[in-house]
Amino acid sequence: MPELIAPTAELHQAWLEAHHEWGPGPHEDGFGLDAEDEVESGPGFAAWVARLADEPDPARALCTFRWIVEDGRVLGGIALRHRDDDFTRRAGHIGYGIRPSARRRGRASWALGRVLDLARTAGRTRVLLVCEAGNHASARTIERQGGIRESGERGPEWRYWIDLAGRAPEPDGHRHPPGSG
Repeated sequence: MPELIAPTAELHQAWLEAHHEWGPGPHEDGFGLDAEDEVESGPGFAAWVARLADEPDPARALCTFRWIVEDGRVLGGIALRHRDDDFTRRAGHIGYGIRPSARRRGRASWALGRVLDLARTAGRTRVLLVCEAGNHASARTIERQGGIRESGERGPEWRYWIDLAGRAPEPDGHRHPPGSG
């Protein structure tokens, strides 16, 4: 059973395995990794993890990061951006990524459902998610959680809104539109 945990320096090797499986590039959304972060060494990794956990109060935090972990393996990351700034308007309130070997098993949808609960608890009534145009797997994940795609294409991305008002989590951990059972 996967867990959603706060980043920890204790999972350095497990995180590096996931990171190396992805390969180079900006496709690890959800981890909060910046180009200047040095994560290969123990001290560099610990400094990066400390930066991610800088603000423990979600009401004041810029972002809440969580890792998707199962049996000691880091399967992916997911981030909840709390501000409505230019970056969030461009990248979305929630960003996530699943390492290639862990995809197509419902883990992104599971993690997104839990982070929607965090967003609701933090006072959000609606969240924006953005994925690359043509990324049908990510689009299905967002749509399963109630995402409604904005009409009209905006270049290389698809933009989805999820309304959190009046949508309580179901006991099975899935969200269903009001009145759908």
